[in-house]
Amino acid sequence: MAEKLEDLNLPLTVVTRIVKEALPSGVSISKEARTGLAKAASVLVLYVTSAATNIVKNKKRKALTGQDVIDAMKDIEFDRFVEPLGEALEHYKTMASARKSASTKKKDEQEDAEIIEDD
Repeated sequence: MAEKLEDLNLPLTVVTRIVKEALPSGVSISKEARTGLAKAASVLVLYVTSAATNIVKNKKRKALTGQDVIDAMKDIEFDRFVEPLGEALEHYKTMASARKSASTKKKDEQEDAEIIEDD
């Protein structure tokens, strides 16, 4: 677990980058507002994680999955985020699968090249 309370906060640089991407061009945000957003985001992440952990415990499992997070969002009545999160999870799975396939294909090609060189 975290040694200090500050260890539970999201990195300010990451939050700043996300906020800047979401704001229209020419709009700036104060350091105080960035810090407040970072703390609020950290609290939200901890709250959702706690709810998802409860789901995992109730199902007598040890691993927390993306679907557990989506179910937790439903449980804590953040229904408006369920569909976008589901879409993001599917996109992530698709990208991870494509990355794995590409890696496997590259590895197979390297092995084939090594076999040819050995002949």
